[in-house]
Amino acid sequence: MTSEYTIKIPATSANLGSGFDSIGLAIDLWNSVTVKNGPFQIKLNGFGEGELPLDQNNLVYKSFSRLFHEIGETIPQVSIECENQIPISRGLGSSSAALVGGLYAANIFAGNPLSKFDLLNLAAQMEGHPDNVAPAILGGIQIGVYDDQNLITSSVNYPPNISLVLYIPDSIMPTDNARNILEDQVSRKDVIFNLSRFGMLVNSLSNGDLSNLKFATQDLLHQPQRQQLFFPMKNIIKGALDAGAYGAFLSGAGSTIIAITDSREYTIGYEMADAAMKSGIEGNIVVSTIVNQGVHLIDQGENKCQ
Repeated sequence: MTSEYTIKIPATSANLGSGFDSIGLAIDLWNSVTVKNGPFQIKLNGFGEGELPLDQNNLVYKSFSRLFHEIGETIPQVSIECENQIPISRGLGSSSAALVGGLYAANIFAGNPLSKFDLLNLAAQMEGHPDNVAPAILGGIQIGVYDDQNLITSSVNYPPNISLVLYIPDSIMPTDNARNILEDQVSRKDVIFNLSRFGMLVNSLSNGDLSNLKFATQDLLHQPQRQQLFFPMKNIIKGALDAGAYGAFLSGAGSTIIAITDSREYTIGYEMADAAMKSGIEGNIVVSTIVNQGVHLIDQGENKCQ
């Protein structure tokens, strides 16, 4: 056990349009968690400061404690400091980052009794679905499938030169609201619509033919319903596509919109922001990439959040 150490956890985006609750990717945008021996204390800087709990209800600490419960050991006294660069309630996996960060930090503290696969299964069990926690732990683009209680993941190849343009609204979209608005039953026609596009999505990313992403990121299972909570969605996606993006979609439960491209990132970002502004929505543009590395212990000298 190290007396003090810092880990980094990437932001993630789930669904990618047609792959509802099935696929996610890791984004080069990071939270960090520093753990050290000492009296219980939680410090938080960045997103969530003044909003998230600093007691035992903090999700990082709850996840940290959960791991010790799983391995049957006493929860140690620790001080935890969180540097949050991932916006809260914007569909960028902030809760998954906290959950994964707590588990991974605890596993290091305990001497790494659990494998990365064990951590992934525990994280997916706690989260309820694997689409964010899988890329948060493994990096890259990950598909998650359950066989009974067993989680199976598969990495999706993608071209190394693609960029992500994120339009991050100032307004939040609480995950519970975004899930509760979804229908309990869907039509066979809509399922076929999504299945065909999800196959095209994976194939297009794998073979580098991004020209089909405009169609492959289309969806009927969650985005039309969630547009009721974030009405500018359709116009922002259209702005991205009209500016030259290969595809664009609602990130997770929202409210962030992500466009995939290999050029003209700032032009695409400008058009997305302009479409939002015309709908009375303010926000920020972030240009980023997919990262192949998930949660990890940082090397000495590595920046905590970059």
